[in-house]
Amino acid sequence: MYQTTKELRNAFLEYFGTHGHEVVDSSSLVPVNDPTLLFTNAGMNQFKDVFLGADKRTYTRATSSQRCVRAGGKHNDLDNVGYTARHHTFFEMLGNFSFGDYFKEEAIRFAWSFLTETLKLPTERLCVTIYDTDDEAFEIWNKKIGVAEENLIRIGDNKGVAYASDNFWQMGDTGPCGPCTEIFYDHGEHIWGGRPGTQEEDGDRFIEIWNIVFMQYNRQANGDMLPLPKPSVDTGMGIERIAAIMQGVHSNYEIDIFKQLIVKAADVIGVSDLESKSLRVIADHIRSCSFLIADGVMPSNEGRGYVLRRIIRRAVRHGNKLGATEAFFYKLVPTLIEVMGDAAKGLAQMQSIVEKSLKAEEEQFARTLERGLGILDAALNKLEGDVLDGDMAFKLYDTYGFPVDLTADVCREREISVDELGFKAAMAEQRRRAQAAGQFSIDYNDTLVIETNTDFCGYTDLSLESEVIGLYQNGAEVESVTVGDEAVIVLKETPFYAESGGQCGDKGLLSTQENHFEVVDTQKYGQAIGHMGKVKAGEIIKGQQLSLNVDRDSRQRTELNHSVTHLLHAALRQILGTHVSQKGSLVDPDRLRFDFSHFEAVNTAQLNAVELLVNEQIRCNHPLNSEVMSIDAAKEKGAMALFGEKYDSEVRVVTMGDFSIELCGGTHVGRTGDIGLFKITSEGGIAAGVRRIEAVTGVAAMQHIAKQQAALTASAELLKSDPQSVVSKLKVQLDRSKSLEKELVQLKDKLAAATSADLVSEAQEIHGIKVLIKKLDNVDASALRGLQDELKQKLKSGVVVLAIAGDVKVNLIVGVTKDLTTKVKAGELVASIATQVGGKGGGRPDMAQAGGSQPENLDAALAQVVPWIKERLA
Repeated sequence: MYQTTKELRNAFLEYFGTHGHEVVDSSSLVPVNDPTLLFTNAGMNQFKDVFLGADKRTYTRATSSQRCVRAGGKHNDLDNVGYTARHHTFFEMLGNFSFGDYFKEEAIRFAWSFLTETLKLPTERLCVTIYDTDDEAFEIWNKKIGVAEENLIRIGDNKGVAYASDNFWQMGDTGPCGPCTEIFYDHGEHIWGGRPGTQEEDGDRFIEIWNIVFMQYNRQANGDMLPLPKPSVDTGMGIERIAAIMQGVHSNYEIDIFKQLIVKAADVIGVSDLESKSLRVIADHIRSCSFLIADGVMPSNEGRGYVLRRIIRRAVRHGNKLGATEAFFYKLVPTLIEVMGDAAKGLAQMQSIVEKSLKAEEEQFARTLERGLGILDAALNKLEGDVLDGDMAFKLYDTYGFPVDLTADVCREREISVDELGFKAAMAEQRRRAQAAGQFSIDYNDTLVIETNTDFCGYTDLSLESEVIGLYQNGAEVESVTVGDEAVIVLKETPFYAESGGQCGDKGLLSTQENHFEVVDTQKYGQAIGHMGKVKAGEIIKGQQLSLNVDRDSRQRTELNHSVTHLLHAALRQILGTHVSQKGSLVDPDRLRFDFSHFEAVNTAQLNAVELLVNEQIRCNHPLNSEVMSIDAAKEKGAMALFGEKYDSEVRVVTMGDFSIELCGGTHVGRTGDIGLFKITSEGGIAAGVRRIEAVTGVAAMQHIAKQQAALTASAELLKSDPQSVVSKLKVQLDRSKSLEKELVQLKDKLAAATSADLVSEAQEIHGIKVLIKKLDNVDASALRGLQDELKQKLKSGVVVLAIAGDVKVNLIVGVTKDLTTKVKAGELVASIATQVGGKGGGRPDMAQAGGSQPENLDAALAQVVPWIKERLA
């Protein structure tokens, strides 16, 4: 009997594999070329273009175990995770799919057979829902499968809204959609809850384990439901739910994967209570966080990175609640890789970078907690009353990542409560904004769908003759375009490379003797290649034969930049370590950009070593060999595959000597020597754990070096030196400048001392305390701090207020001797003055500085100092 999660995953894939389904690897958690999704949240995501008709595969039925994350945008149950039996940020969706192959009866038979024959679930424990009007599905379930009518539940529209039912699925407001049928499992009478459709349906007794979507309509913007020419099937079954059933438990957190993660979390934190909800949160969150990082998402303050950061911090906070005193979260990664088995192959390759990312974020959050406590303490000190405003609690939570329960703990110690209603209102508004941001709007019927195929001949040819097989304007197919028209032209075959894998699309010309179409970009539309541009002369007609000519200079310069990214990738791994992996690239005729995983700045010596190694490989003049083979054969050969990228079953492998071997569909030089020269122009960080190198090659590299040489020569002339002596000459000048600056500081200090002697006599007494208030002229702002120290020493006990007014700026400093800081605080006084001159500032009770932008108000502001001090001393 299949019991472990690994056994269930394998059994599912093997079952559908033996029934003619292509077993397809899970796609990345970051949807490929899909701006409508924050994260991959269903098994069908990677097949969406196939369902839409924009992509064709070599198979018509498929099966997969898809990694999914639901923790942001429309699907966001983050706050429920750990507190319910089945909410998760990360889960695996087992699915089988038909692309115009089988339909309702076969899909239903497959599901029922797997559950009742392969897994041997008792039929009396199962019930089925169908869409209210789907009589066809009812007949199949009842007459052909033998499910009794009382176990078939019709689910209608939700609150009278057409097609808003739980049993009617749609990709978006428009596009493919259709009715669903769902299979539920009865966990038993000892658990509260009722069957779907009853008032008790929200209970945990009856749990949905399988959903089958029958995509049979194409919904138009006006609401019309047009039949799809090739109805398809999309199914899904959460592996955690079926594992709970097979392992005889009710909660997903009791299955093998979670049990092992919970035990490990308890061990690294040092707790013994394995029933803790906090341990559940940590066990769930390590899965989503680890796989998201492995798929290229890094913690940040926006987009996917922000969601990841929230999940990490939630897990860390729960660890802190359990008493964790040091970074612990990253220590769970090895256990996660072990328990996920085959599903964690890619994660295992990225283990080092995942652990470093989690540890760095956890340590940063420790500092965030410290900062949050400081902000909360300041807010409580100013608080009038005994209730902290809900907006402040939310600001601490949302802006600084400071948990509201910790805010409540701190407040409780001071006998202050938190405005929970205000906090919840602010939280609800934030969720509304997040959901609005996550509800990407797209009309799938406006998406350009081209069902024809284009043969790409651009690896060997840059010019040829070909027939126009498609013309498109504004998303619609047309028969002809004329002068001035912008259009997309699809050809039977083409040498133009369509943008892919970081390489930009080709430019060039499509023409006859009288007709000319300028191609400004080339893009993929499924299996078709679209040439985007404008008619410059004559008319282009469907069926016409055209001469195709790629811009050779642009293509050649792009190929130099593309080929060198392969050498750069290999060199970085050799110099920095094998943890380096590509996180993105851009190659065009003018430059290359290469993003890669690494946790610190690449120092000058390392950059020089990388540059030297790449240029050494260029001089080796390796031939570039490319061959097409199966993905498995390519991996056996040692080809670098980017984790999370989508590859076909047949891939192109590009080899440069024994230095670089990668999967790549782009175009390249004939030999590495064609690149000529490689020069790095910049290196910097773009996200936590991700660095970016920009570089140039060939003529552009020569031009870059010439520009640097010109700058060096100009610098030598200014220093009255030769270029070889610029560094030593500059060092002499800098040393002299530092010496002069030191002398200047000493002179300023002497001047301040002399000035202070004169100023002390201007101090006035307020309630027995000496107070000096002075607007200074001809004094540098950098001298203020030393001057106020000197004055405080001469006064021995007193308050010093100094100001400098420029044309557009005010500088303020307040000093208070130690014996008076309980009566007059420098920070409060300087803030009071600063607000009147359009500025702000603060500091310690004995010294504080501020700036302002309204010098015209300075005299009036200084006039208020005496009343302010009198009020404090009264």
